Amino acid sequence: MDGDGKEFMEKTRHHNLGQPDQGQKLVPPPLQLEVPVGAELVELPAAEQIVVPVMDLRKAIESRATVRKYHDEPLSMDELAYLLWCTQGVKKIIPDRVTFRNVPSAGARHPFETYILINNITGLKPGLYRYLALEHKLMIVSLEAALAEQIAQSAFNQPHIKQSAATFIWSAVIWRMKSRYGARSYRYIHLDAGHICQNLYLAAESIGSGVCAVGAFDDDSINAVLGFDGEEQFVVYMATVGKKEHA
Repeated sequence: MDGDGKEFMEKTRHHNLGQPDQGQKLVPPPLQLEVPVGAELVELPAAEQIVVPVMDLRKAIESRATVRKYHDEPLSMDELAYLLWCTQGVKKIIPDRVTFRNVPSAGARHPFETYILINNITGLKPGLYRYLALEHKLMIVSLEAALAEQIAQSAFNQPHIKQSAATFIWSAVIWRMKSRYGARSYRYIHLDAGHICQNLYLAAESIGSGVCAVGAFDDDSINAVLGFDGEEQFVVYMATVGKKEHA
């Protein structure tokens, strides 16, 4: 197995890469997955109108810790919108080229789509949603009652997935990154995922909430539950979030 890792690192060195789509002036991939006709959308509070408690950055960094047990108090729509904005909020769009967001991404490719398993958010029905970063809206994917259990099972039955107010699920649409970086993209998407999740940890601190990053899941199972093919789109990282238990 150790040899597989070494082979991956060797084959993704710059001198082993071919010419990506961008170098061949091919049509770039869309900045966001298509929104199906008739999809039910949910308006989110505008980012500039969301008021959250002021927290010193040093305090947020020093207070950050993984939290697996949550209070049963729900998150508000404002708080959910704030977390989505901090992790994937779009600040500027260059049409058909790139987006600039609140997290860094290699070449501003931003390959991730954010799915959210909603368990306990005021004003939202439990179910699976997708964050439409370009519009700052939610799209209902499924309100099937069994989804929370299926997602938890895919993550080896970690209980905090069902007990959280919400579980963030980040899936990579690999073409967005590969169109510029070829095979090296598989390195970059994992770096990008770390940037996103750290922003979630820090933003959650300012609203009295905690986060648990989840990297332990069965890839085939979670991709099947969410309807991803596992090659062009696949889950890279997850994180639960909820209000901290009162001292």
